Amino acid sequence: MEHEEEEVMVLGFWTSPYVMRVKIALEEKGIKFVYKEENLFHEKSLLLLEANPVHKKVPVLIHKGRPICESLVILQYIDQVWNHNSFTILPQHPYDRARARFFIDFFDKMIHDVGRRMWASKGEDQEGARQEFLERLKYLEAELGDSPYFGGEEFGVLDIALIPFSCRFYTYERLCKFSVEEKCPKLKEWVRRCSERESVSKVLPHHQDVYAFVLEQRKTLRLTN
Repeated sequence: MEHEEEEVMVLGFWTSPYVMRVKIALEEKGIKFVYKEENLFHEKSLLLLEANPVHKKVPVLIHKGRPICESLVILQYIDQVWNHNSFTILPQHPYDRARARFFIDFFDKMIHDVGRRMWASKGEDQEGARQEFLERLKYLEAELGDSPYFGGEEFGVLDIALIPFSCRFYTYERLCKFSVEEKCPKLKEWVRRCSERESVSKVLPHHQDVYAFVLEQRKTLRLTN
């Protein structure tokens, strides 16, 4: 390996769970990388626009000058390129890979959006989003079952894909008046377990910082706290 880790850059935004996925995966693989924060609320950098001209969004992994976009595509790339250590991101069995893709897709399409609705609305709309969120969170908890991780005994791609979202739980709890631990205790225990990993604790922002950021966003939407 010819110093490949010195040629890795991640373009991201600090509250993006999709960016956190990429950073956690690189940390688990022991790959050194340069992180470049993008200001998504103002003028996007020329580097981002050139690296991801289709979607113009983060995350983007740049390896040896070549950009790779979309978090799951990046995770697959990382797993295939840096296969020199014992940690593998993707399950080996085709069924397990298919299952992981299904639940990541479920999260991206049915949980991430309803999470935004919880903080970016109020009244009946917010209450409806809260009920949907908890219902879907319980699906995930049922899938986790009594296993320590979503892949069973080993931390893997589903955990990497889902754990970044946990730094927003505090925000949802404060704004929508509920407790994740009370409603989904096994899922909350999974969060604690994952947070003990250095890759996760190093990457996830503090929940108070995320909450403060969301309150500022609510002000721009003229929503009361």
